[in-house]
Amino acid sequence: MMRSNAHHMGMRTKTKISNTIIYIVLVIMMLIWLIPFVCILLESFRIESTGKVGYVIPKVWGFDNYISLWTKTDFPTWYLNTLIIGLVVAVVQMAFVLCTSYTLSRMRFKGRKGLMNFILVLGMFPGFITMIVLYKVLSGVGLTNENAIFGLMLVFTASSGMGYYVSKGFFDTIPKSLDEAARVDGATRLQVLTKVTLPMSKPIVIYTILTAFMAPWGDFMFARYISHLTSKGMTVAVGLQSWLNTELMTNAYYTRFCAGGVMVAIPITLLFMFLQKYYVEGVTGGAVKG
Repeated sequence: MMRSNAHHMGMRTKTKISNTIIYIVLVIMMLIWLIPFVCILLESFRIESTGKVGYVIPKVWGFDNYISLWTKTDFPTWYLNTLIIGLVVAVVQMAFVLCTSYTLSRMRFKGRKGLMNFILVLGMFPGFITMIVLYKVLSGVGLTNENAIFGLMLVFTASSGMGYYVSKGFFDTIPKSLDEAARVDGATRLQVLTKVTLPMSKPIVIYTILTAFMAPWGDFMFARYISHLTSKGMTVAVGLQSWLNTELMTNAYYTRFCAGGVMVAIPITLLFMFLQKYYVEGVTGGAVKG
């Protein structure tokens, strides 16, 4: 009995030591990861100098950089463009993805497997190989330069259904007997989706909205390609990148650039803080089977 107790005490001690080491390593990794963000945040409040300096902690604090960012630059236009694109893409892409996922999860029709395999193979090709073709198409219908935001909306929503994999895996975990019971009661397929399946699928709905919103919010390459640095059609990523000029960064725009980086990070940070639980449930639930 004494040996058993001693063994358990030894195991508990080893577990505590190993957990402590793991926590220390994680804390160190977190601090290393946060250092750049903390530096950007501190620089955004520095007002004694707007250019690059040799220190991080401001000598004089203030909100001048944020005020000038919103009143003296085109940042509000860029920010509004990006927000509109993100919201529209999130709603439209969510509808396409969920409808496609539900169809492939619940219905059986000729060519279903072939369609899924075709989408899988098509998704392996990187999107940038179509940039020239897409630009030609968008340019031909006038959706570049100042109208680039409409072109970006079209591009981001056009292939939404191809991202059905995670959502389909989540729908596969919901018993089909619920659908059959609703159908027996006279519900249509659309009613089954909206009144039975979706109320039970909050995690995957939120996951789909988050991923759809983040794609245009952080996109740079294609947005810059079709906007041609026309301020009216630029997103916030393209706009901030246009400030990465040696002279501008050194003399005037460095602290404003940092303030802009903070403003870009705020929406995504808040979304993940409040919706993290559903995001994780959506990922893990959709990965069960598919």
